Amino acid sequence: MIRRLLTHERGNQIIPAAFGVKHATAVLLYLPIWGSRGKSQDQSYKTREHRPVSQLLDQYPSIEDLRRRARGRIPFFSWEYLDSGTGRDDGAARNTDAMRQVTLTPRFMRGRFEPETKTQLFGQTYDAPFGVAPVGLTGLMWPEAENILAKAAGRVRIPYSLSTVATQAPVTIGPLAKGVGWFQRYPPRDPGIRRDLLARAKAAGFTTLLVTADVPTGSTRERQRRAGVTVPPRMTPLMIWRCAIRPWWSLSTLAAGTPRFRGIEKYVDGKDLQNMTAFIGRGLGGTLDWNYLEDVRKEWDGPIVIKGIMSVADTRDALSFGADGIGVSNHGARQCDGTPAAIEVLPRIAEIVDGRAPIIFDSGIRTGLDIARAIALGADFVLCGRAFMYGVAALGPRGGEQVAQLLLDDLKNNMSQLGCRTVQDLRDTPEDRGQPVLPAPAVGIAKEAI
Repeated sequence: MIRRLLTHERGNQIIPAAFGVKHATAVLLYLPIWGSRGKSQDQSYKTREHRPVSQLLDQYPSIEDLRRRARGRIPFFSWEYLDSGTGRDDGAARNTDAMRQVTLTPRFMRGRFEPETKTQLFGQTYDAPFGVAPVGLTGLMWPEAENILAKAAGRVRIPYSLSTVATQAPVTIGPLAKGVGWFQRYPPRDPGIRRDLLARAKAAGFTTLLVTADVPTGSTRERQRRAGVTVPPRMTPLMIWRCAIRPWWSLSTLAAGTPRFRGIEKYVDGKDLQNMTAFIGRGLGGTLDWNYLEDVRKEWDGPIVIKGIMSVADTRDALSFGADGIGVSNHGARQCDGTPAAIEVLPRIAEIVDGRAPIIFDSGIRTGLDIARAIALGADFVLCGRAFMYGVAALGPRGGEQVAQLLLDDLKNNMSQLGCRTVQDLRDTPEDRGQPVLPAPAVGIAKEAI
């Protein structure tokens, strides 16, 4: 029993890792204390996770409810990695605050109807106009989170986007997504790795490529630094204690094994996290140019979405390049604290695009109403990252499906309130489109830039 706690067996391989040993020791020391606490929040969760989704919706009727629950279930360093932006978190707050200020004008006397949310995108039909955005190092928030979210996406027929720096490999996640998988790529500088990574994603069944343009370099992310978020983790006494007081996360992590970057580890000499982290900094991401994307176009025969478009100039360049989709995003405000909220620049970008390519929006989405707001202001599709991660961190295996259903129910309800029979109706009444109540959008930015 102790050997199982202190090691992780995979086939004939036993992975001890210093992280796992110290982590397990902390959990073992804490178990007597945990067992004497009576019916704790974590103990009661064991029962709750098997409840029907309808009952969970009653207990956690909003993403904010799941966010609060998640904060109490995962270690502090995991929470800070998930919840933080960069700088003073002004950009992250701006994303959500600007979203809440968008108002939509309802139309009544429309007769009885059931809102229809099915959406066509890149030749596929999805059951809703939203999907799961890519999140790196997802397994830090909850073990095998990628598996959970991919399965949920496959069941409810919405896209699941796998990050290059996820803790699961494309070959594992692709089949779980059941044909609705998208692959997000931090561009490898090595052409051979780039070609191989794309080939692996294609072979695993991923259909759409998200090329991340909005991470030209690493960001400071002060909250994460203060919380001691490092890869690999430094297991100080404080970190060990923070793991110990979150026993379900700790035990689940022990069972799943130390998080690894399985999608890229074949390209790294040595499989430890330190080597892989060095490879990420050295070999992935950075500033792109259109020549690079021309090479990608030759190597990927599916739709290509350029993710991170925030300016008119980049929008025009992306259209000239022939991008299949325009990804409006400020990376969840995790890169630059001074950018406009993504929702602020969306209407101008939609005006420039003028239907020539689908617009995929993310950053600041927390509700079904937010999805309706983004669509009314010009988006064709919406991706949600933190919302789904709050759900998984709060409810483990049931979290993905819970968030999908919560967002879908809220979207349908608001479509009914607004008098919109279809998703298209949110866009087809220009006189009733959302009106952002914003003080001088994009202050300090040249007019042409926005």
